Amino acid sequence: MKLRKMKRGDTGFVLEFTTSDPQYRQKLLRMGLIRNAEFVVVRKAPFGGPIEIEVKGSRLVLRSDEADAFEVELK
Repeated sequence: MKLRKMKRGDTGFVLEFTTSDPQYRQKLLRMGLIRNAEFVVVRKAPFGGPIEIEVKGSRLVLRSDEADAFEVELK
């Protein structure tokens, strides 16, 4: 499933990356979004806006197109 389909308060895990851009993939890895990383959806902006998640004690805000760069699974 995609991150933008999750609801506020949902907990999930990163399954795999779907982006073909190696630089963007490295950026995600540096932010802590590695395989099997657990995260919580903190906030979602309406109408497909940014999504705030908390991963490893840090909060990240991703645009919805950025959030589509990886597949997630609900906990």
